[in-house]
Amino acid sequence: MNLGTTELIIILVIILIVFGAGRLPQVMESLGSGVKKFRQAQKDEPKDVSDDEAPKAIDSQEGVEDAHVVKDEQKDPTKR
Repeated sequence: MNLGTTELIIILVIILIVFGAGRLPQVMESLGSGVKKFRQAQKDEPKDVSDDEAPKAIDSQEGVEDAHVVKDEQKDPTKR
């Protein structure tokens, strides 16, 4: 996707109309710091995540019965 000079000027004029000349520097500063934080987060992320590091699914149904008991107790707390 190539943006030509005309498209960039149109986009800048629309931004100027929407935000106004007074807030435009503040908006551009916020946009720039957001892009900087995004790039830094991409750089800090590990590039290769192996299958060994991925979270494992729980195979057992351990604790499911306890969850039903807790759910029943929440319905009627006086019943114990």
